Amino acid sequence: MKDQVNFFWFRRDLRLEDNVGLYHALKSGSPVRALFIFDSEILDRLENKRDARLVFIQHQLVKINLQLQIFGSSLLVEYGRPIDIWKKIVKENSVGTVFSNRDYEPYAITRDKEVESLLKTKNIDFSRCKDQDVFDRDDVTKADGTPYTVFTPYSKKWKSALNNESFRALPSEKFLKNLQPCSAGEIQPLSSMGFEDFRIKFPSPSLKKSVLTNYEDDRDYPARDGTSRLSIHLRFGTISIRELFRTAFPVSEKWTNELIWREFYMSILYHFPHVENQAFKSAYNQLNWLQDEKGFKLWCEGKTGFPIVDAGMRELNETGFMHNRLRMITATFLTKYLLVDWRWGEAYFAQKLLDYDLAANNGGWQWCAGTGVDAAPYFRIFSMDSQTQRFDPDQLYIKRWIPELRSGEYPEPIVDYSFARKRCLDFYKGGLRK
Repeated sequence: MKDQVNFFWFRRDLRLEDNVGLYHALKSGSPVRALFIFDSEILDRLENKRDARLVFIQHQLVKINLQLQIFGSSLLVEYGRPIDIWKKIVKENSVGTVFSNRDYEPYAITRDKEVESLLKTKNIDFSRCKDQDVFDRDDVTKADGTPYTVFTPYSKKWKSALNNESFRALPSEKFLKNLQPCSAGEIQPLSSMGFEDFRIKFPSPSLKKSVLTNYEDDRDYPARDGTSRLSIHLRFGTISIRELFRTAFPVSEKWTNELIWREFYMSILYHFPHVENQAFKSAYNQLNWLQDEKGFKLWCEGKTGFPIVDAGMRELNETGFMHNRLRMITATFLTKYLLVDWRWGEAYFAQKLLDYDLAANNGGWQWCAGTGVDAAPYFRIFSMDSQTQRFDPDQLYIKRWIPELRSGEYPEPIVDYSFARKRCLDFYKGGLRK
């Protein structure tokens, strides 16, 4: 008879410190085997075989594996469909309980239900914990239990619900002695799954106090070093959200509000999963977006003739990062200047952003297009000249990414602002009147 072992399944929580699900696994009374699955259902959809996000994950898995080896264990890394991997694991092991941290995306929920059904047939519990947010799915709701769809009252309720337990760290790293002893294993290279491994520098996971102190003044200026660059670490859980809130909450309300926006959009995606493919406001589904493939291509390439737009797109294409102000500007341009479906832009960002997160990406795009919760009204149409004058007045950011700006090689604008603004207003008015 095989000795019983519990499993901890890493997903969006690639760290050993203050990891809720890992903590409960290690305190469960049985030895714990740590697992990560490269999900072929997700990877097979990636067109780019040189995806820096996979490099980031791989580096973190190597780091975790080395840490586990200190305690005589190792990280089990598998590639395939999660349901198939779990069929193999339960066949080869006497599994007691599977622990993981909860994910709110529609695909993840479906995946976990399928795995849970399999485990139930073997009388194996599947315990999912709250880890990637401070408040769980239904912790912050209206008095009648329904979810908020406007940020300000959600934020007020969120803050009023805080107590000493909200940010409490669970020291999972102190119980690693409870891991299952096993031989040291190497993490297979990305090439074994058909992807490239390459050198790339990722942002530091540390939060600078100077960023918090100056955040309200600097956050909208892309030429300044005014943001934390922690979004990739939040996306893959290499830092604890509770640690970030403990650090930021007393110092910067503005920066804290950005984290609350993140949880707000997670709540929206969980309670209204249709937003993944449809407008939150159903009336906006009848808009007949233009199939402007040429304009979309120029937008993707950063060749629209609008410098602030093109600078943002070029930075995204080259680095996988885009400043939040530029995310609003580029999304507004695509949806309101070119009248291209917000889903086209959202999908492009999903391919390129290192910090791609479905809830935040979808929420941001629908906000800009006017189709989402608490969104910018459709008649709010940024002037790109005004945005430049306000947030990059000396064009320091623009010149960094468009060196040919004054050379005569830079393209003329692909659309006239006055024309685009009038066309946009007519488009929304006509489309929503149907």
